[in-house]
Amino acid sequence: MAKPLTDGERRKQISVRGLAGLGDVAEVRKSFNRHLHFTLVKDRNVATRRDYYLALAHTVRDHLVGRWIRTQQRYYERDPKRIYYLSLEFYMGRTLQNTMVNLGLQNACDEAIYQLGLDLEELEEIEEDAGLGNGGLGRLAACFLDSMATLGLAAYGYGIRYEFGIFNQKIVNGWQVEEADDWLRYGNPWEKARPEYMLPVHFYGRVEHSPEGVRWLDTQVVLAMPYDTPVPGYKNDTVNTMRLWSAKAPNDFKLHDFNVGGYIEAVLDRNLAENISRVLYPNDNFFEGKELRLKQEYFVVAATLQDIIRRFKSSKFGCRDPVRTSFETFPDKVAIQLNDTHPALAIPELMRILVDVEKVDWDKAWEITKKTCAYTNHTVLPEALERWPVSMFEKLLPRHLDIIYAINQRHLDHVAALFPGDVDRLRRMSVIEEGDCKRINMAHLCVIGSHAVNGVARIHSEIVRQSVFKDFYELEPEKFQNKTNGITPRRWLLLCNPGLAETIVERIGEGFLTDLSQLKKLLPLVGDEALIRDVAQVKQENKVKFSAFLEKQYGVKVNPSSMFDVHVKRIHEYKRQLLNCLHVVTLYNRIKKDPAQAFVPRTVMIGGKAAPGYHMAKKIIKLVTSIGDIVNHDPIVGDRLKVIFLENYRVSLAEKVIPAADLSQQISTAGTEASGTGNMKFMLNGALTIGTMDGANVEMAEEAGAENLFIFGLRVEDVEALDQKGYNAREYYDRLPELRQAVDQINSGFFSPREPDCFKDVVDMLLNHDRFKVFADYEAYVACQARVDQLYRNPKEWTKKVIRNIACSGKFSSDRTITEYARDIWGAEPPALQAPPPSLPRD
Repeated sequence: MAKPLTDGERRKQISVRGLAGLGDVAEVRKSFNRHLHFTLVKDRNVATRRDYYLALAHTVRDHLVGRWIRTQQRYYERDPKRIYYLSLEFYMGRTLQNTMVNLGLQNACDEAIYQLGLDLEELEEIEEDAGLGNGGLGRLAACFLDSMATLGLAAYGYGIRYEFGIFNQKIVNGWQVEEADDWLRYGNPWEKARPEYMLPVHFYGRVEHSPEGVRWLDTQVVLAMPYDTPVPGYKNDTVNTMRLWSAKAPNDFKLHDFNVGGYIEAVLDRNLAENISRVLYPNDNFFEGKELRLKQEYFVVAATLQDIIRRFKSSKFGCRDPVRTSFETFPDKVAIQLNDTHPALAIPELMRILVDVEKVDWDKAWEITKKTCAYTNHTVLPEALERWPVSMFEKLLPRHLDIIYAINQRHLDHVAALFPGDVDRLRRMSVIEEGDCKRINMAHLCVIGSHAVNGVARIHSEIVRQSVFKDFYELEPEKFQNKTNGITPRRWLLLCNPGLAETIVERIGEGFLTDLSQLKKLLPLVGDEALIRDVAQVKQENKVKFSAFLEKQYGVKVNPSSMFDVHVKRIHEYKRQLLNCLHVVTLYNRIKKDPAQAFVPRTVMIGGKAAPGYHMAKKIIKLVTSIGDIVNHDPIVGDRLKVIFLENYRVSLAEKVIPAADLSQQISTAGTEASGTGNMKFMLNGALTIGTMDGANVEMAEEAGAENLFIFGLRVEDVEALDQKGYNAREYYDRLPELRQAVDQINSGFFSPREPDCFKDVVDMLLNHDRFKVFADYEAYVACQARVDQLYRNPKEWTKKVIRNIACSGKFSSDRTITEYARDIWGAEPPALQAPPPSLPRD
């Protein structure tokens, strides 16, 4: 088979990026050499690969800075409504390639670097992922920033500059081992420290009520230092800002607490303040009620709101003197979106500033706060909902506790007036949960304090209305909305799959990159022989390339013509990696039982991180690797079945595996996955989905036609019915011989001969207390996988379904999602400015 083109060679052919003019190439080369000269330390004559990467990063950054300043100036001139996206996570991945793509510079850089005898792809690989997020929620925030810039919205992302992001995962003897992600070790060329905007954040202390008002006294101060990262829109000269806060101790921090001789200890104690931005909590869909986490949540909110109010008051560029003094127009100029409950403290903090500092009366302040804030719910799992102990608030944020009590009292008075005598309803709807430990329900606070509440897929938003916030929906139905998630087509098609992007551009032009619904133009071409051939060829090239990567990284030889069956996401019981394991064991047993039969060769890849304290998730990883050890070394199986655990799954690895996947596994129990966005990335990149009717799978099936996905298993109402009846896993175990065989093998130590009891607790969970009903869907899942095999035997029909899926994936662009947020929640229209073509000079 002919050796596939590298991405570099391919990029030279791609019209999408605009042809690199010779002038651009010469300019990039000159700039690169200049930066390399200044990057190198004077006494060092030999440049390292990292020096080359930094020189290129600074070259590309030069193209951002002018646009960045102009964009911010334009916002001050036009004074539009500004959008503030508050998130404790921004899972950005790498920046270099994304910036080149969005500025239309990739060809020029590619050619210039090639002329200098270097390889662009090699330099791109040097960059560390900015892993400041756990999974879907943090990556969604990153896609949203890209879309807000591409749509020209005056938008800002606000979060924390964690010194250590999501841990690096190593697999040692089949077990996950965590290593600290020291992503800033070599510096970060994309950020700009802004010490001139450093702000104080207060903790602890006491509250004093006086005729003049309320004062929060004797607090401990931590400084919030902003670091700004430019966020370029796609070829439209707009560059927005992501501002991340880093905690710094003030110079007098704790010094007064020590006697004269305690100076050294006092200085060392500065770490206590600076720990606030030290590390990302590595939990996905799980609430950990630690004081440091609450500090992080208040820290980002307190610093951000001071920044928002400063910007609101001074509407001239560079001006720090107040221009506005009245807060009447605040909701007309400011929209705050809370990405889950993590930044919920924005609600009481805005009330504190308005009432205590700006002396706005309570009712007016509450009206302003509600009109300004909106809340996105990301999960229905009870263990994920934040419920903070009142005692912790009392100590850390005493004034905010007062405000929350006051908000809750007025809320309950309102409910009581509408539903007299319904004490149970008051208990259900209270922000304060009574019990052994009084807790503050942050989701309730968000719903009460926001003018809009949205879920992230249609089925999820329906569950939010009918179940999670049913009482609140009955009270204010107009507040509840759906905003189905999306992904940015720039990173998740153009950047990661240039071959497919080129194939599409040849047929329908480039318009789909900013209007993904234009992919519908491919529908009349589903049966086009040339398109079928080209799409299949791109997929095969991606698979060959990924196979080479796997061999290099893991020392595993895989068959590139086997079906690449991929299941990558956080490891969690509800995402049901265990169901996938049972299918793999079933396939293995079938091959062993009848080796002469014709089997469709499969390479099953499972990847994802387990929260360090989540015992069962770590066991699941060990099970996957243990099954792989047996299956991959069985000579009877050969290359008909391979099982690979993809170590350290992250954004940059997703960009490699997603374009190579044939089958995408989205098999959560119906009613548990809020939306999913990995499912959308696979669909756009030409993988077929096997999945349950959960999250955005429902809308994907609606867009492409359910017959073009592999849908199986219980629906939400079936799960509810099974809960009513009582789920009995043993029924399935007793009735299904293949399931019983697989479970017995796992239980007996067949896959863990050195530790025969290793997986007994996994089997015990599956049989006796499985909340996610793995066995109930096993039979339908295995039957559905047989349909997958059957279709895969017919490459032409398979590819037709692939093309149809790509053509119908237009809805799942984050541009569409953000346009809906802007219209329905923020009341901010994207400006109707035409993006200038990349061939125009930058200035």
